[in-house]
Amino acid sequence: MKFTADCITGYHNLSVPYSLISNGETSSKLAIIFPGQGYTVQGPLLHYSTGIFLSQSYDVLHVNYQYNHNAYKSFTMEELSEAIKHDCETVIEKTIAAKSYEQYCLIGKSLGTIAMSAEIKRQEFIDAKTIWLTPLLQRDDVFDAMVTSKQKGLCFIGDNDRCYIKDRYSRIKDNPSIASRLFHNANHSLEIEQSVGESINILKTIMKTIEEF
Repeated sequence: MKFTADCITGYHNLSVPYSLISNGETSSKLAIIFPGQGYTVQGPLLHYSTGIFLSQSYDVLHVNYQYNHNAYKSFTMEELSEAIKHDCETVIEKTIAAKSYEQYCLIGKSLGTIAMSAEIKRQEFIDAKTIWLTPLLQRDDVFDAMVTSKQKGLCFIGDNDRCYIKDRYSRIKDNPSIASRLFHNANHSLEIEQSVGESINILKTIMKTIEEF
């Protein structure tokens, strides 16, 4: 196992760190993780997803953008959307230029689903698997990408999540390419407030589903 940390010059010339965990030269599969704005790759959903993909002989790319930092404080939501699309595209271009892969899986949490909605249009990702964790259903770009996606996917969201919209979720559930799971009372972290046991059960259910995906 090899760990490489680096950064690219991103949107507005701001530095964007990323890391690549490699299973070795023989790996032909890459999982790309787009975290949330505050939900980093150390969060349980992404930490354990990383472990699953490594155990399945994937290399794992973490795009560790830091949009909570003061440098982005004045950004509007649209500027932030442009930043994440630009930054993720740049990191991915650099990664796949250095090594070619045959299979891909894209995993996005919250803000990261904005980048996913753009990246699934990339030629290399036409047959990629997709995992949408608490997608921003209020955004037309994310919603439209999920409704029309032909890639095999998973979607997980809670009905106590501020980004959950019943009608839009129903439309996504109608897409035969995406297997969707709604968790009752789960919030934007896919946890039940004041119930550690139930939150752990949700985490276990999601990880088991991803492992079998």
